[in-house]
Order: sequence, then C-alpha cells, then structure tokens
Amino acid sequence: MGKRYFMCSSQLACAVLLAMTAAQANDSTGYIGTGGVEYLKNKNISMHSEDLYISKDKIRVNYEFKNLSNKDITETILFPMPAVPSFTGSDFADTSETYNNFKLWVNGKPIDPELHVRTFMYPIVVKDSDRTYANTSVDTTEIFKSCGLNEADMMGPWTYQVDTEYVNQRLLDCNNKALDKFIYDRESLYIPWDSQVIYSWEQKFKANATTKIKHSYTPLVGGSVHLGQEGFPNFCVDASTQRGFHKNGSRPYHALSYILTTGANWAKPISNFKLTVERDPNELVSFCWKGKGKVTKVSATTFEIKETNFMPTHDFDVAFIMK
Repeated sequence: MGKRYFMCSSQLACAVLLAMTAAQANDSTGYIGTGGVEYLKNKNISMHSEDLYISKDKIRVNYEFKNLSNKDITETILFPMPAVPSFTGSDFADTSETYNNFKLWVNGKPIDPELHVRTFMYPIVVKDSDRTYANTSVDTTEIFKSCGLNEADMMGPWTYQVDTEYVNQRLLDCNNKALDKFIYDRESLYIPWDSQVIYSWEQKFKANATTKIKHSYTPLVGGSVHLGQEGFPNFCVDASTQRGFHKNGSRPYHALSYILTTGANWAKPISNFKLTVERDPNELVSFCWKGKGKVTKVSATTFEIKETNFMPTHDFDVAFIMK
C-alpha cells in the first residue's frame, strides 16, 4: 500500500472559465503512491482544536493535535494545494501567488516542507452515444514522466514558466499507449489536464503530548461578473439580499470552498472548533452552516462560529458579494 502519511489542509480547485471556486480542506491521514494521495483514519491522534480563519486574501489555520498513545509517532504530513487546470480563463486566480505564499510552523518554529507535483487527466467516456470526458480525473503523473516531462514541466499551470502547448505536444508525440484513453483528438493541442502541488514534511507526535501546527496561504479565489439565482442555494443567500439582486440587478462576487469533512478522519471529534470569516467593507458575505453552532457577528466585517465535539459532515462554501 505504500508509506503512511498525514494529510494536511488541501485545496482542490476546479474552474469553469468565468466561474471558479477553489476548495481548501482539513487535515487528514493518508499515503501517497503511484496512484496519488489517499486518505486514511488515524486512531491514535485526535484533533484537539482547530481555529480556522477565511478571507479572500488569506486562509490561516491553527491546529492542536493530541497523541493519545504511550509511544512517539512519526508521520509524514502532506499539504496538497489545488489541482489547477492547464487551460484557464484570463480571470483565473493567480496561482503563483498561492504557490509562493504557503507558510508553515510547528510548535512555533518555521518549517521548510518538501515539494511534490502530480498531474491528473480525465478519461474519455461514452455518454448518450457521444464521446466526452469523465467528470472524475485520474492520477497520470507516471505517464507524464514516461513521456520525458519533469516536475518543472508539470508545474507549468502554477509557475507560468512552461507553455501548456509544449507539454501537450510532448504528450501527443509520446508512444505510451495509456494516453489513448485520455486524448480525445490527436490532431488538436487541446488536452485537458490538471497540476497539483503537494508539500510534505516529517513530523514527530510525542507520546501523550500536544503538537501545534499552523499554516497560512493565499487562497485560490474564483468568481464571476454576477451571481445568478442558480448560485443562491450554494451560499444560502438570504431573502433580503435576493430582493436587492432583483431590484438592482446581479452583482459581481468572489467565492471559495473549504473542505471540512476530512477533519472527521481523526480518533475523536474536534474538541474545540472555531471558524472566522472576514469580508471587505464594500462586500456582503453569504454562506451556509449546518452545524449546531450559531453564526455570530463579532465586528462590522467579521463573523464567527464555535463548535464543541465537532464532527464535520459538510463542507463550507462562501461568497463575497459586491454591495
């Protein structure tokens, strides 16, 4: 099965030209192999607390993990960034800004993690007698490597240092038959694939002790020139805001998604959970919350939710809407 790993806060991003929402995620255990990252449940370590701050400009998370066993446990922690598409619209988020701003501290000390890159492609399937791409991608890192592409090439969607057409031409010229189920038209340079950056570091969790992990980064934020009615349920847009839309027309917005459900992959529920959402003064903020905690407005631009013994069963989508 490969070496065991911890999974630490990810973003899984997808884009549909003008409307893109990036998803970030809670820590989870897992391992990485040729098939990619997989998640496991860790029975010896609990997430004692999580303090999560979300804004358009920054995501900041403070964790306290408790080793429940009588032995030290050393794991490899993984922090996967979003899977970013190789072809993006002109208004896609600045991936280099996110890639260059991941910061990490363990027990107050800065850590320099290792960097890994993986690629994903979408198999061709038949739907209603038509050939199209599947909705779920497959890890194709080893295929890319077999075609002579290195990590710098695969990181092109993040760094903008490698032309996507160069990578796609290498794939077209490659004689790896495994590519046949991913390439729709060998006469076209349009080959959809995603690039994911994963950070990792070795972490010792001392027996019967608490380990504090903090990380911060600039999120990938999507959005559009207007938030239509079809988007209202995703962000639980309230009736008064909807009336304002009908009266004044739709408004530009930004959005991101944070994956909370991987926080359930620990020995116990999260003992103490706090979520803080901050908007700009010229914005409205709208989101759904399905936990037991109440949404409290703690300042003119800041909202807070607190939970105890929290077992995440839903993810968190938030829209920042221009007034």
